[in-house]
Amino acid sequence: MRWKQFFTPAKSMNADDARDFMAGQSSDDFVVLDVRQPTEYEEGHIPGAKLIPLPDLDSRLDEIDPEKSTIVYCALGGRSRVAAQMLSDKGFSVIDLMGGFKGWNGDSAIGRVDHGLELFSGNESPEHTLAVAYSLEEGLRDFYMTMAVKVIDLQAKALFKKLSEIEVKHQECIYNEYLGVAEQALSREEFVFNHVNAAMEGGLTTEEYTEMFKPDWESARDITGIAMSIEAQALDLYQRASDRIGDEKSRKALLKLADEERMHLKQLGELIEAL
Repeated sequence: MRWKQFFTPAKSMNADDARDFMAGQSSDDFVVLDVRQPTEYEEGHIPGAKLIPLPDLDSRLDEIDPEKSTIVYCALGGRSRVAAQMLSDKGFSVIDLMGGFKGWNGDSAIGRVDHGLELFSGNESPEHTLAVAYSLEEGLRDFYMTMAVKVIDLQAKALFKKLSEIEVKHQECIYNEYLGVAEQALSREEFVFNHVNAAMEGGLTTEEYTEMFKPDWESARDITGIAMSIEAQALDLYQRASDRIGDEKSRKALLKLADEERMHLKQLGELIEAL
């Protein structure tokens, strides 16, 4: 039997082309769909991916916006090919990721679908959403500054300082966003004092990250790698939180933060190439 007779060809992309496709658009313009099982998703997934296991896909089509391009993937490509055909038959604009998650070989996030979402109830105002995001950035900035003191290698010290400066700039962007949506905007000092609590980006503590990845804190390459993993986790959190938020302005704010995290990941990728 020729198994391919069951499948009508669907548009596909390799990992590099898919990354370029996503980098050229806003996070609000496409959907990344993971059709594996929850345990597979928890062990690692493309940041921002929406999990709908293949057996559930037909009954959950209403969770996918047909107006957006959908990039679908599984572990190796078999399940995603079936999912791509199913979506294509329903009128979705779908792209099958060739090689699946194994072939992705790029930034990834870990954890359950609801991981870190305790930070976002879904009913936040835009002001509160941005305050939470500012807090997450403050947690990472503090982490980088703490590590800059602890490490011995001078290149590593300089890199941690550079990373902390990137977070300061991101906080400035978030505060400027806050000024644009707040009905009665607070000063920067008041905003920090009243709304900001230090927390690690992506919903994990410093100790959890350290235990999980066990990096060499004197290695500039390892440091950049751990920074990329944290930024990917943050991108994942912002994207997943945007799916449950009710207020449209809050949703747009989270998606803009996700776009900025994509930009940070690109910058860190360029940095690690230069090391």
